[in-house]
Amino acid sequence: MPRRKHLIITLALLFILSTILAACGSSEQQADQGSTLVFGRGGDSDSLDPAQVTDGESIKVTQNLYETLVKYKKENTEVEPGLATEWEPSEDGLTWTFKLREGVKFHDGTDFNAEAVVFNFNRWMDKNNEYHKGGEFPYYGYMFGGYKGDEGHVIKSVKAMDDYTVEFTLEKPQGPFLNNLGMPAFGIASPTAVKKDPEKFGENPVGTGPFAFVEWKKEDSITLKKNTEYWDEGKPSLDRVIFRSIPDNAGRLTALKSGDIDLMDGLNPDATQSIEDDDKLSLYTRPPMNVGYLAFNTEKKPFDNVKVRQALNHAVNKEGLIKSFYNGLAEPAKNPMPPSLWGYNDEITDYEYDLDQAKKLLKEAGYEDGFKMELWAMPVPRPYMPDGKKIAEYLSADFEKLGIEVEIISMEWQTYLEKTGKGEHEAALLGWTGDNGDPDNFLYVLLDQTNAKGPDAGNIAFYKSEELHKLLSKAQGLSDKEERAKLYKEAQKVIKKDAPWVPMVHSTPPLASQSYVKGFIPHPTGSESLENVSIEK
Repeated sequence: MPRRKHLIITLALLFILSTILAACGSSEQQADQGSTLVFGRGGDSDSLDPAQVTDGESIKVTQNLYETLVKYKKENTEVEPGLATEWEPSEDGLTWTFKLREGVKFHDGTDFNAEAVVFNFNRWMDKNNEYHKGGEFPYYGYMFGGYKGDEGHVIKSVKAMDDYTVEFTLEKPQGPFLNNLGMPAFGIASPTAVKKDPEKFGENPVGTGPFAFVEWKKEDSITLKKNTEYWDEGKPSLDRVIFRSIPDNAGRLTALKSGDIDLMDGLNPDATQSIEDDDKLSLYTRPPMNVGYLAFNTEKKPFDNVKVRQALNHAVNKEGLIKSFYNGLAEPAKNPMPPSLWGYNDEITDYEYDLDQAKKLLKEAGYEDGFKMELWAMPVPRPYMPDGKKIAEYLSADFEKLGIEVEIISMEWQTYLEKTGKGEHEAALLGWTGDNGDPDNFLYVLLDQTNAKGPDAGNIAFYKSEELHKLLSKAQGLSDKEERAKLYKEAQKVIKKDAPWVPMVHSTPPLASQSYVKGFIPHPTGSESLENVSIEK
């Protein structure tokens, strides 16, 4: 063979081979990229034990690791089967029987069954249970009237009737009982995994959800992988999900635009137009089911005086706040629950923004010359509070016109939650995204006297009203929705009169993704399973 011809054939073969390898490499790279979704968020999780957390950053991860007996539909809080396929309440509402899904495995390979359900509820409800460790299980107390032995505790017992039938017996009927069971906090954990180390289960989570835990790099990222044994055949689509913590909203948006992340929440409202103008990105808005508020610690002076609280209600310019920080993606809040919930009292008249009226009330309260106060500001952006520090500065500008000297205080997020939960603040900014679509989840959790106690107070105003407690307790015990709605409307009147908060806004939080992200539907509760999400490049 002539030497030149040999060289040409060799070069041709090399070209073909390199082309094939390049094609394979591109294909594999694309496949790898296509199966991993990077979710940019504003902060790290506190724990991955869903029963131990109340913060959204933890819940948006645990939502994908665990499942509950019932769950909510993709678009709303209507209940549908989860780990239970069917259920039946007794006529008196005191007994609930659940048939469980068969063939479900925890990520550690152990079986999900009725005993697992009993184990979890006993762990949460009984402070003397040997596995009641790792925290205080705050949501259990919020939603079920405290813990075993407490006067208002709702659940009398949970029993396994056979391998796949479980029976709840209640001390008294509870209107929102079924909706409560669908909350992420009541995700069923592997008893085997909990028993290994109940104190640190939150760092080694094991559920039955569509994704399983891989690793947690503190303050950086949490990685989940596809649960290949997931009972819902064909789901999830993604092979991996990485939750990356990028505290700064602008920094997160830069990461999205540069392609470092695929999906983000905590989008600044004023950045929505830039998303709409970019055909490589998609914009979403989450249905508003939240409230951003300023809570006064009613156990501390001068906020133990209702006229002071009413005065500061008159000193908050809600329209101005929305114009300055929400780009129109919010509405003024006059009640502690959003108007999208049944039972909302639209007849309530809000405190008008009126500094003269505020001065008059302060004078009547004995604070004509003002006072000094600490105003705690959230350090991380939340859906209902895009920039806590700047909002605190905005509020203090008006407060200072009343002679009130304001010191703005902020701190690391988990510390902020811990300290407000213990009542160490004088006044604090915070907010709430509803968990289950029931008014009880706002009014009872956030303002009933039962939840006005540390170390995990849901009621950080530490507001105690026997009148309100009677209304909310009565509403809890009814199953008739119209009767319950009447009581919640009365409850909102009491709260407006006593003014433990300034309810400031109900926001419509914007989110953004790469346009190749498909199947993402923002849920009103603020977090959603990613089992239906795919990447289609």
